[in-house]
Formats: sequence, C-alpha cells, structure tokens
Amino acid sequence: MLVSAVSARPLRSLAAVEVELSDGITAILGENGSGKTNLLEALYFALTGRSFRTSDRRELIPFSGTIGRAQATVVDDDGAERHFLASVSRAEGRRHLLDGSAVDSATAARNRPPVAVFAPDRLALVKGPPAERRAHLDLFASARWPSRAGLRQRYGQALAQRNALLQRVAGGRGAEADLDSWDAAVAEAAAPLIASRAEAIAEVSPFFTEAAADLGFDFEASLAYAPRAEGSAAELRSGLAERRQGDLGLGRTSWGPHLDEIRICLDGRLLRRYGSQGQQRLALLALLFAERESLLRSRGSPPLMLLDDVMSELDETRRERLSTRLESDGQALLTATEEASVPARLRATALWMPAAARRPRAAAA
Repeated sequence: MLVSAVSARPLRSLAAVEVELSDGITAILGENGSGKTNLLEALYFALTGRSFRTSDRRELIPFSGTIGRAQATVVDDDGAERHFLASVSRAEGRRHLLDGSAVDSATAARNRPPVAVFAPDRLALVKGPPAERRAHLDLFASARWPSRAGLRQRYGQALAQRNALLQRVAGGRGAEADLDSWDAAVAEAAAPLIASRAEAIAEVSPFFTEAAADLGFDFEASLAYAPRAEGSAAELRSGLAERRQGDLGLGRTSWGPHLDEIRICLDGRLLRRYGSQGQQRLALLALLFAERESLLRSRGSPPLMLLDDVMSELDETRRERLSTRLESDGQALLTATEEASVPARLRATALWMPAAARRPRAAAA
C-alpha cells in the first residue's frame, strides 16, 4: 500500500497544507518551528485516529481554533484509493472516517499500511519505564497478527476488575471468595497475551540484532522478553491464588503480564541504564527496522516509516546506512533542519516547510 497524499486543514500550526507523496523516501526540510513534525503527525493522525506525540487529541487543535483535521489517501495494490479522515473538535470530540464512514481501529488497519514512528520523544521506548515497551510490543503484535488486537484491552479490563475487588475485600466491603472468578478471568486473558509477546520478540529479535549491526553498533545488540508470569491459564490462575493474601495487603495484583519487561541490551548490558544517547537512538531505529522486516516478510508490505529529526545525531556513514535501508523497500518520510544532513540524492525532491517557501510536491492555501 502507498500513501499518495496527506493534508492538514488545520492541525497545530498547519493552517491548510496539502502534500502529494510518492514511493521511496521523502525528505522534509525546514527550520525549527516550520511545521515538519506537525506534517508527520497529521499523516499519522489521519491514518490511525491517534497522535504519536500526545494522548490528548485536543492538543492538535490550533490555538484559538475549534477543530483539528487531517486527511490521507491510500492506494492499495490494485490501484484502488481509500480516503481517511481524522478530526477532533472541542464541541463534538473525535471522529475517524474511512471513505466517509466511521471506522474502527481494526478495519482501519486492514486498509492502510502499518506505521512506524521515530521521534526524539519516543526514546522512552529504550530508556523509559517498562510500560512504554509493553505498549509498543502489543501494538506491533496487533499489526503483525491483526486478530490479536484485543488481547491487551481484554487483559487490562480483567485486571482492573480484580484490582477493584481486591480493594473492596481488603476494606471489608466484599467477599474473598468472589476473587475466584476474577482470578480465572485474569488468567484466561493473561495466557494469550504472554504467548503473543513471546512470539513477537522471538520473531523480531534476530532482525533487531542484524539491523543494529548494520547501523553501526560495535557490540552485539539483543532484544529479549522477560515475563513476570508464565504458563497456561490454569497455572496462572493457581499463581494468582497463591499470591492472593499478599495482593489483598497491597490492594493490587502483584503478578502478571502488566509487569513484564522487554530487555534491550548492548553487549549484555541494559541500554536504558548504560547506553549513551546516541546508542539509544540507534537502538530505537534498529527496533523499528526489525519490526519493518518482520512485517515485510509476513505480510508482504513494509510499514510506512515516519522519521522525525533522525539524522541530527548520526555521522555521515550512519546516515548513508540509514537511507540505504530505507530505500530497500517501502515508503518513508524523514525530517531534517539542515539540508546537508540529508544524503545528496534526496535533496532534489525534498519538501520544504513552510510549504509556501518552496514546494515541488506541495500546495498551501
């Protein structure tokens, strides 16, 4: 699948911008504050109905405005066009449409390419708390196996119910025997989630090591799943029962996949603790490329890569390695402040921001 166009009318600082896109790499150049990142966000918002920068979609609405809106056109392998629109309004909330009709996340995912994002804020995937890595892994698993899209939500709902009951029982407002059914529900939801995470890491891990080496790591990089709990649903239920008294004292569930870790290491050491900023950036890139390779091999379609300020801390050799990997297949948009940081072969077709400044592929109203 190919994204052939994106528009923002309006979104953050973009008042009315329309951009046509082609296969391969599109470089987006401009000074800080010119709207480069906002354009990437507009495309992500149109395709997914979410932002990769904030959980509060209202932040996409321009100051003193009432609505934020983005659209994207996707051309499938048969040449048919599908039109996505996402909007958020202070009065009416949010909408996500496909060809003019409301669309759920699973249907939207089947009609667009998967999307992978590199942004400086996303370094939390490498150096932040485990929750960031768990959420990212579950999103990847949903893209890799769309039928698993509801596993995380199902487990989260069961866990919330068990935690609420633990607090009621601890406060004398419920019967401990009532926890039996929620132990079973949590265990039934946990088992497939754990299995999905394990399979995803097993598939991506060798690609991660390969991508990290290709991007210039001097030591072997590795990716590993470190589950807090393992086993069948019956075994997990038994484990929850064994820990019940402790959980009643804590008022929460102390064992399960909501506490899993994904270990990203260089030469056996955790990058979040011992890695430099540059190494952490390269590790994030390697992870995205590993997931890209997995999706390409399994689904035959690479994800759309959105790379914000990716070149700023890479030397010339690594920039060339990065662009060579991107050119191997699929579609990518990357932003940069300095024209010299982009390989020379990409500069002739670069999009400059603001779009009115110089626009071989853009029109602004």
